[in-house]
Amino acid sequence: METEIKNHWEKVFTTKSHDEVSWFQEYPKTSVEFLELFDLPLDANIIDVGAGDSRFVDVLIEKGYRNIWVLDISAAALERAKTRLGDKANHVNWVVSDVLDFKPTVKFDFWHDRAAFHFLTTDLKITKYVQLTADSIRTNGFLVLGTFSESGPTKCSGLEIKQYTETSMSDRFNESFDRVRCIQEEHATPFNTIQNFQFCSFRRK
Repeated sequence: METEIKNHWEKVFTTKSHDEVSWFQEYPKTSVEFLELFDLPLDANIIDVGAGDSRFVDVLIEKGYRNIWVLDISAAALERAKTRLGDKANHVNWVVSDVLDFKPTVKFDFWHDRAAFHFLTTDLKITKYVQLTADSIRTNGFLVLGTFSESGPTKCSGLEIKQYTETSMSDRFNESFDRVRCIQEEHATPFNTIQNFQFCSFRRK
């Protein structure tokens, strides 16, 4: 099953351009607003999980952050991002991995995940992810999650997803995290449709 998922995403990122996928953002406005909310020092350890070829890493580099990790299950996605960034890609730690197999070597100050977590649809995988974030984020570090809301789609790229509300997302993480701020975002896709997202930020206890 894991191989099937990896193959799915490799195919997506080798056959579709950035403006042919629903999640594309020219500028990741909501993610950047959460980043700026926490006013992290430039030596903070920051990871973008399930990043694909997102532009969030571009913003991190432009702002001068020096310890950046970008993780995705698709090697093709990360290669696209590296090609776009050119020499700037040398400032980033690139990780090709299923997030549930990821074994960090540092503690993170900021863990960002826009639309990867919602692909975990079993309690076992969700619990494993929650534990991974608790183990990987330092005390007083931040977690930012974006998923489809209950008003959003039930699938993405042909795969089932799990929708969240502010309450249901908070309940999953409340053992190790305090909720900071939650918002809903209306994401305009390249196809001129609207997808409703639920974003929440948390501080590690």
